[in-house]
Amino acid sequence: MDGGGGIMASAATGAMSSLLAKLAELLGEDCYQHQMQRGTRREVAFLRDELSSMNALLERLADADAAAPLDPQTREWRDQVREMSYDVEDCVDEYMGQLRRRSGGGGGGVVGLILGYVGRVREMVSRRGIAEQIQELSARVVEAGHRRKRYKIDAAAASPSGAGVVPVDCRLPALYAELGGLVGVHGPRDELVRLLDDGEERMTVVSVVGAGGLGKTTLANQVYRNIRDRFDCKSFVSLSQNPDIGMIFRTMLSQVKKDECEITGSGDMEQLINELRDFLQDKRYLIVIDDVWSTQAWKIIKCAFGENTCGSRIIVTTRIGTVAKSCSSPDCDLVYELKALSEDHSKMLFFRRIFGSEDRCPHQLKEVSVEIVKKCGGLPLAIITMASLLTTKSDTREEWMKVCGSIGFGLEKNSDVEEMNMVLSLSYNDLPHHLRTCLLYMSMFPEDYVIKRDYLVRRWIAEGFIKVFGGRTIEEEGECYFNELINRSLIQAVDFQYDGRVYACRVHDLILDLIVSKAVEDNFVTIFTDKRQVLRPQGKVHRLSSDCTNAENMLTCSKAVAHVRSLNMFRYSGRMPPLLNFRALRVLDLDGNEDLESCYLEDIGKLFQLRYLRIRASNNITLPEQIGELQLLVILDLLNCYGTSELPASIAKLRNLKWLLAHRVKLPNGVCNMQALESVSLVVVDYTTPVTALQELGSLTKLRNLGMDWRISDANKDKMTYADNLVSSLGKLGTSNLRCLTLISPWSLSFLLDSWCPRPHHLQELTIKGWCLRKIPVWMASLANLTYLDIEVEVVQETLEVLADFPVLQFLKSYSNAADPQERCLVVSNNGFRCLKKLNFVHWTNLMFLEGAMPMLERLEFQIIVHEVKTASGFGCPLDLGIRHLYALRNLAVNIYCECARVEEVEALEAAIQAAVSMLPNSPTPTLRRFREPEMLADDAEQ
Repeated sequence: MDGGGGIMASAATGAMSSLLAKLAELLGEDCYQHQMQRGTRREVAFLRDELSSMNALLERLADADAAAPLDPQTREWRDQVREMSYDVEDCVDEYMGQLRRRSGGGGGGVVGLILGYVGRVREMVSRRGIAEQIQELSARVVEAGHRRKRYKIDAAAASPSGAGVVPVDCRLPALYAELGGLVGVHGPRDELVRLLDDGEERMTVVSVVGAGGLGKTTLANQVYRNIRDRFDCKSFVSLSQNPDIGMIFRTMLSQVKKDECEITGSGDMEQLINELRDFLQDKRYLIVIDDVWSTQAWKIIKCAFGENTCGSRIIVTTRIGTVAKSCSSPDCDLVYELKALSEDHSKMLFFRRIFGSEDRCPHQLKEVSVEIVKKCGGLPLAIITMASLLTTKSDTREEWMKVCGSIGFGLEKNSDVEEMNMVLSLSYNDLPHHLRTCLLYMSMFPEDYVIKRDYLVRRWIAEGFIKVFGGRTIEEEGECYFNELINRSLIQAVDFQYDGRVYACRVHDLILDLIVSKAVEDNFVTIFTDKRQVLRPQGKVHRLSSDCTNAENMLTCSKAVAHVRSLNMFRYSGRMPPLLNFRALRVLDLDGNEDLESCYLEDIGKLFQLRYLRIRASNNITLPEQIGELQLLVILDLLNCYGTSELPASIAKLRNLKWLLAHRVKLPNGVCNMQALESVSLVVVDYTTPVTALQELGSLTKLRNLGMDWRISDANKDKMTYADNLVSSLGKLGTSNLRCLTLISPWSLSFLLDSWCPRPHHLQELTIKGWCLRKIPVWMASLANLTYLDIEVEVVQETLEVLADFPVLQFLKSYSNAADPQERCLVVSNNGFRCLKKLNFVHWTNLMFLEGAMPMLERLEFQIIVHEVKTASGFGCPLDLGIRHLYALRNLAVNIYCECARVEEVEALEAAIQAAVSMLPNSPTPTLRRFREPEMLADDAEQ
């Protein structure tokens, strides 16, 4: 695997990029040069030169295909060359593996001599076979080159077959939709009107952002119709992905001027811009610019709007978040994110389109109708399309169930489905090649599967989809890819981290339907489920995703799976197909087996190309010793194998392993050999751990994430030896690349309080669990880059002030069962916690927030001891504890401890909290949980 993060695979070019890098390595590295025969070297050089030219042409064809469909002849040539690239790479991989093993040499003595002789005989036979394969593949490349000239493929790339055809604009129906036929538009329309009608005299730009098919054009048009009479002049123009800006300006001029004067058909861009600026400078105008695809287009268009103090308004619609932000007025950040329809509105639109109303829906179709509506995910275009499709079907439950089941696997085609796919495909075609590949890859995941960001990025890395730019790490670059797909509204964020980063996503069912059809058409992914098989006929399988309960019958043709590079088993039982059937595997993800047997993995050491291995199983799994043979393995993920506690000793041979992710496994001896390691979690250190393993840990200078479960008790006679080595290793790691550290221990970690030297100034996330700190250590208080802190600590006012001084802290979780009777209420002033966004504070003391405290806090969970509030209120503590001062608050959860308090006191406290949050800008709905029932008054008890 390319450790530098070079592109290794692509939906557009197959394995070409990876293959070209390997051919260059064969020709450039001395260790290969002196082992290759002269004839083979010539063949390799020819392959490199010829395939490099074909790779460039494949990229041009991908761009041409996005603009207009390729003709069948060109598409066939493209598909054959892509398939050929996989075949050539498989051959080159086998050849390079042989050369590497040969350069490793053999053992000594008589046995070594005999084994060496036998090996050389085998090599001669194998080399002859590979040489013949290379010659055959060269002949295929030559023939592909001849066909390229014969069929004039280069000309097809320059001018695709449909380039001269002007398609019908799918947005036209939205421009003429009547309000009476729309559902769920009134609320967004009124909200957008309020944003526009703010009384400001300066020109204001409001952006509307949302996925394709969500109704942005419809909403903008309804707002336009609603308020256009308040303006001197108005214009509504729609852009395309490659807009003719001159034509846009001429259309705008004709609409704002109306009959005032003639519009000339000529004029350069500068003349048109000046004419618009001169006409609009003293007018109050309303302009809608629909479907903006790039900031570059907006930068040119906005030149036509100079400074204006007449109360002019501009509405911009776009699918892309960054474009929306760049268009909106910078001082106000007026971005309106259009949401999906609610479930009730979705059903109303669906039933109105088919039956006129829900009451007229036949009883046998009600249940399946609701299921279809859910799969549409509140996307109006999808709902209307499905309703139109179903009007062509009979009113039988079986017929409708077939349509429901086909969503996500390539819907049957009719004109409405084709039109919907055309709208959704605009966003896909606008992606650069590398993002198209990453999005298509998500077709491997089942419907409604929640995909965690880090898991997905590691999969992309293993597949070779990520290319690093600038000074970012490959993980950071992968997260940029992930964020860009969210930014373009192609995947949906479903969970967020404390710092606002998206933690997990899912793919909308209709987007999934689109990318499944494209991935299968390009033979990029093959999908098997219990319901159906989605694969390209007579094609080799490259990436196989299975969601079958019976994996044994998944594939019957061993030849078809011999070239599988990525195998994802989401749900399976019974016997699995043998791993030896998949010798070309790069990625193996076994997800969802409850009784996977360790013996199934005994041949895994023969999968020499494996880069990624993930196992999810509830039973105890023992990895075979042969895993040390996987010299290309980069990611080993055993986080969901809770029964696995021992790793084979050979794990230390994996010199390219970057991620070792497991749940409480022993630290391997010889870990110093694993210099590529960047993330290790969670390793156990106990009395069976060799002290040398702790010493070697400090040599892993690339380590960024470390999780450790410290099991050395105070009674252990060697505790200080272990402790000294841990402190020494952490000191070395802290001055290298360590960014995230988790320490778990039921025993005291007091030796870490003041002994961590030099201090880990790069540390960004720190978790210490299982042992309560008496105070914040000096080294911890000096961490200027710390954004995440999760600790058990006894908190007094002095401790709180130390925590408040962390300059960039965004997340704080602090808890302790200890209580100081002198500290009835801790005061949070306006002098600290300037960046804190999430606070989870669980202590036997109350918090009081002063005016200006925690200005960025969005999520707060803490507990209130009611009788302590009553006592503290006598000293000036408000009943709501100052919650009304947390102006950025969006989520509030309060655990109310009612012991020694009366019912009316608890109710008064709850009412004060409700009143406080109702005054906040975001008006969060608090979650109030009572613990231990309050005492009742004597007369209440008698009643």
